[in-house]
Amino acid sequence: MKPKGLILAAALMLAAGPGAAEPLKVGAIEIDQPWARATPRGATTGAGYMKIVNTGTEADRLVGGSVAFARRLEVHSMTMDQGVMKMREVAGGLEIKPGETVELKPGGYHVMFVDLKAPLKQGDRVKVTLTFAKAGSIAVDYPVEAVGAEAPAMGRDMKMDKMGH
Repeated sequence: MKPKGLILAAALMLAAGPGAAEPLKVGAIEIDQPWARATPRGATTGAGYMKIVNTGTEADRLVGGSVAFARRLEVHSMTMDQGVMKMREVAGGLEIKPGETVELKPGGYHVMFVDLKAPLKQGDRVKVTLTFAKAGSIAVDYPVEAVGAEAPAMGRDMKMDKMGH
């Protein structure tokens, strides 16, 4: 390859970025860019975010999951109602329609880690098992970003362990 070709190839790899890792898969569900926010000292809850893509032909639901670092995991929505922020558990789980991408992000849908055993610290990684009604369960490493972060940092690698069907 000529030097210009090498430079172009390197530029394209950098443009794609290390954060452009392959999504994690379980059944027809893909998990992309999982991350969590660090929590301030004394906080009893934390939150996790990601993009979920349903590549299948049937709807599926994120119905819950489990974590070792908190008492339980719940799927929540956050909305503004007449200037008041309301956070509620999503009854029956979060539906992901066929071909749809649902983004769990600050100010919207998220997974809530309830009754933390210790604060989530920036730079750590926490293992979360997500459970889908049809696709099954998948273990996902969530890098912990800064308190108040609005998006995942680029350049983190993702690891997974399929546990479902």
